[in-house]
Amino acid sequence: MKKSLIAVSVSFALLNMSGVVQAAGDIDAGRAKAASCASCHGENGNSMMPLFPKLAAQNEGYLIKQMQAFKDGSRSNASMSAMVSGLTDQDMQDIAAFYSAQTVTDNALPQLNPDDLDDIDDNNELTADEKTAAKKALQKQQDTLMALGYDVYRNGDLENEISACIACHGPNGEGNEPASFPALKGQHADYMAKTLTDFKAGARSNNPDNMMHMIAKKMTEKDIKAISYYVSTMK
Repeated sequence: MKKSLIAVSVSFALLNMSGVVQAAGDIDAGRAKAASCASCHGENGNSMMPLFPKLAAQNEGYLIKQMQAFKDGSRSNASMSAMVSGLTDQDMQDIAAFYSAQTVTDNALPQLNPDDLDDIDDNNELTADEKTAAKKALQKQQDTLMALGYDVYRNGDLENEISACIACHGPNGEGNEPASFPALKGQHADYMAKTLTDFKAGARSNNPDNMMHMIAKKMTEKDIKAISYYVSTMK
């Protein structure tokens, strides 16, 4: 049954391919033009701030599409709209070529409740064995969440009609360049969670047939966290 859901998702993805071939961008020109982006997205597209997305290794078509969306207002963000307002189509192609050619950095494994570990260590009322048991319980929660993220990403959730992420974003989170579907591997977990939450709430809708809203609105907060955590560790 899960295979059927994946098949439907793949068919939907193929139907939504744009088929648009972007003109080639110049990587060196893009490096210079992207200099002003570094404060938020990092020198080579690897943002150090978890709520600002990594752009390194992102598909060119997707990057161009998002810059165009910020420019024409179909995607709303005051800072980004101002940043792209003066960009020409060639500028966007060059910037996209530069970021696409970079290597995305690996993330550390996200911690479900990092403060809880500190609380356990600082609790002088617990014995050493009790502290060890409490940490193992937290690790079990972490492992369960990552397993859920893996399962939903690869198989979807038939009962709740959640499509498998793999259909559009690839087995290794590499995305789909012809369809301008984004690469997800190595993205910050916090940014991924915010993005899915925005799609779920309808705060973001600049995707074919509002597809991501239709998928994300069926996700629970736990689903969103699980997928975000799992994707952030993909390489």
